[in-house]
This record gives sequence, C-alpha cells and structure tokens, in this order.
Amino acid sequence: MGDTTNISIRLDVELKKQAEQLFNELGMNMTTAFNIFLRQAVRQQRIPFDIALETPNAETISAMKEAERISKDPSIKGYTNANEMVRELLADV
Repeated sequence: MGDTTNISIRLDVELKKQAEQLFNELGMNMTTAFNIFLRQAVRQQRIPFDIALETPNAETISAMKEAERISKDPSIKGYTNANEMVRELLADV
C-alpha cells in the first residue's frame, strides 16, 4: 500500500455513530470504508454514486398543488386523526 497520510474531517456526531455501526456490521472500520470510497472515486473518475435533487414528476406536482389548495379551502372539512375520519365515514353509511 505504500506510505499513508492522515486526514481530519468534521461529521455530525449521530451520523458518525450510525456509519460506524453500519461499517462494523459489514466487518470494516471507518478508515476501510473511506479507503473503499476513495479508491472507487479514483477508479471511476467520479463520485461513485448518484447525487441528484429529487425532482417531482408532473403527477406529483399536481398532487402537491391540490393538497395545497385543499389545505387553504375553509369549505373542505379536515380531520385531526384517522379515527375521527373513519367514525364520520361510517356514520354516513
């Protein structure tokens, strides 16, 4: 492997704990995991996984607009919980 060097990075405490737990379950430590990541990045000449903003499709955008409209419409009855809604639905039967 040759010479090695140390790096220092800042991580959220909880993220570090979760990552260490995952890597331990996979039989490796944080150093090994970072080495795998860096080797793959160099080998592929890119970040070795997709990084993308989740862009909603037309159907999702339409549903979001409808939900926004419904939430602002005082003539549409709302419920604080599912049980309340089910009771009212069953009362109409």
